[in-house]
Amino acid sequence: MSETNDLIVFPSRTAMADRLAMLIALRLQASIAERGRALFAVSGGSTPKPLYEALSGAEIDWARVDVTLVDERWVAPGEAGSNESFVRDVLLQNKAAAARFTGLKADASDPFAAAEAVNATLDALPFPIDVAVMGMGGDGHTASWFPYAEGLDAALDPAGAAKAAAVRARRSDVTGDFLDRMTLTLPAVAGARLAVLMMTGADKRRAYETVLASEDENEMPVRALLRAAPGLWACWAP
Repeated sequence: MSETNDLIVFPSRTAMADRLAMLIALRLQASIAERGRALFAVSGGSTPKPLYEALSGAEIDWARVDVTLVDERWVAPGEAGSNESFVRDVLLQNKAAAARFTGLKADASDPFAAAEAVNATLDALPFPIDVAVMGMGGDGHTASWFPYAEGLDAALDPAGAAKAAAVRARRSDVTGDFLDRMTLTLPAVAGARLAVLMMTGADKRRAYETVLASEDENEMPVRALLRAAPGLWACWAP
């Protein structure tokens, strides 16, 4: 994997956010010009926050952009941990408020009971994804593909037809109490025209080096993405 997923190193987090904002804006505008709409899949977390703040004021025809989530904790919007609330508060502001948002939370007791409904909702969006913004945890997860999680095999099935899958993670310092998740699948994300993996800090750089040193996708599921999407922009800043 190291030959096709070399790390792109930026001097600062601001430089990374600014460069990726420019790249993503160009890709979204090109997709709108080519097919009338663009699909933008985004992750939560502190790492992409400066990127989303920059994009919120970008000169993009946001009314023609569909925004959805890479993954979601099984909590209602407005509750602690909601990626939907984070994205609405940070990205879908200013000019980007005109975008059309589709979340991954449905009215069901757990994500496994909601998987069919969520996939039906996603089927109405203009796939393939034009831009996917991904992150990586120190445990080697990306999206909600957690090591050895229940539902991980379905989420990582390269031949799977579903766009989303339910996952129940093993409790860890990374997951906290949010074990139940809905996540985009490997085929949905790997099919993106542009996928970026954003990482910051020395711990994440060491974790990425560990990812590249082995092949076990169950141990560090981000390896599946690196294998399936060799054109991924793997980006790091101190």
